[in-house]
Amino acid sequence: MTTTAPRTIGSGHGLTYALLGWAMAYGALRLVWTVGPAPRFPPFGSDLLGFTGWRSVALCLGAGAVAVALDRTTTWRPALAGLAWIVAGALVAAAAILLPELVSLLLLAPGPSFDPLAFASRLGCATGAALLGLATFGYQRRTRGDCPDCCRTVHAGHRRSTPALWARWAAYVAVAGLVTRFAAQAVVGFDDLAQNASIIGLEVGLVLAGVLLPLALVRPWGEVWPRWVPLLAGRTIPRRLLLVPGFGLGVAIVAYFGMGMVQVASGSPSEFSDAFLWVAMSAYCLLGLGLLVASSDYHLRTRTACRACGR
Repeated sequence: MTTTAPRTIGSGHGLTYALLGWAMAYGALRLVWTVGPAPRFPPFGSDLLGFTGWRSVALCLGAGAVAVALDRTTTWRPALAGLAWIVAGALVAAAAILLPELVSLLLLAPGPSFDPLAFASRLGCATGAALLGLATFGYQRRTRGDCPDCCRTVHAGHRRSTPALWARWAAYVAVAGLVTRFAAQAVVGFDDLAQNASIIGLEVGLVLAGVLLPLALVRPWGEVWPRWVPLLAGRTIPRRLLLVPGFGLGVAIVAYFGMGMVQVASGSPSEFSDAFLWVAMSAYCLLGLGLLVASSDYHLRTRTACRACGR
């Protein structure tokens, strides 16, 4: 339901100021690297993907402008929310290399192309995406629906106790994506991967994220600890334990391998064949999209009812 009654902006100003501060600081850095001699970072020559030079400056300016619009708009505007999510998604995509870098750092095995300055820049870009995402969430919460406490649009009493059919299919698609990815790797062999600790860690993590996590989002044992789990059997599983990795990994995987597909389409050189890259990266994208869809259903199905309206 769309409401036209104005609402107070409240505490959204602090987040807006933080986002504007980030846009000015990070935008200034991008401007300096655009008009002056910019450092070259391995292995691609730039710290960001796709959004380099003036495009990176424009992205920062766009994030700041959207932040002001979200703060000043007091009614629900789907186009504005959609634009905000697009800009946030572009920031995530630009910093997509953070995914393998974070894995390598967790394993204490950064690769030879790791550069601290490039890593800090990508982390700064991802920070802007996180701030804009929070600002967009706040805008939606203030303006959607007719309940000032939750702003939900569903009817009271319409709560599902079981996953939707589309969520189940999304989970199975995620698992199928991972199976397809490893099937493609089996065709070309695993010899080179067995010598890289960061890649091994990434693959092990993807097995957990591509099998256990999507199934947990749509199975009963994703809400209550199974009987075979010591000390926790029968207890309710905290929602964030699944939602944080579900949404976080889903976004990171789609951003990283989505940008990889853009690079393949643009003819970037690689040690692998284009056929293998298209199959592997498409499979990863299916995994990420499946996680996002299944996580969305898990969030809607397990959130607590609003005390004011019962929804």
